[in-house]
Amino acid sequence: MALDILIVEDDATTAREIAAALDDHGARTSHAATGVEAIQKARTNHYDAIILDRMLTGGIEGLEVLGALRGAGVATPVLILSALSAVTDRVRGLRAGGNDYLVKPFDFLELTARIDALTRKPVGGVARQDVELVVGDVHMDLIARTVRRAGQEVELLPREFALLRHFMRNPGAVMTRAMIFEQVWGYRYDERTNVIDVHVTKLRRKLDTGGLRTMIATVRGSGYRFDAA
Repeated sequence: MALDILIVEDDATTAREIAAALDDHGARTSHAATGVEAIQKARTNHYDAIILDRMLTGGIEGLEVLGALRGAGVATPVLILSALSAVTDRVRGLRAGGNDYLVKPFDFLELTARIDALTRKPVGGVARQDVELVVGDVHMDLIARTVRRAGQEVELLPREFALLRHFMRNPGAVMTRAMIFEQVWGYRYDERTNVIDVHVTKLRRKLDTGGLRTMIATVRGSGYRFDAA
């Protein structure tokens, strides 16, 4: 089923480019050029996700739109787009009710991947609960902070645990290095670092002990994908 996405963007060219990328991805899009229009559309129509430009013109900026929607009980996942890249800016956006934050300029492949992650529904073999995550033969206890694969305990360091948790919450999604770094490490990705590749290699080694099939696939030119089968 095609996703319905609301694009809130005051720059007509950028809005058209985002819409074209989402159309190619199989989604249906609507557009709001102002904050007032965005609030009206989001409150009266169903959308699977909202892409919200933070620095809107016309009197109501993006975070004000977000606050109005959350205050009205609209729980639609929101991806904030902004040229503001400081950690404090991203934190402010997320605390205002945003579900994700993407810094401009961005790659449209990453944009569609983030929308996929925001809108993914629970599927067979995956339990989205507060206490446990299950993907394939990997079981994660979020309370005890333990991991078992094929019945065998896997000892992970805190960062490895956080990385695996992020993968297990987004099974099948192509996660770019920038997405992983921002959501697991909490900082903007620096292409000069290989910290993600190092941690993924260590995590693979621990998960695949005993000749088990590798669950973390490398997607050339994009990032990584966590597969249940």
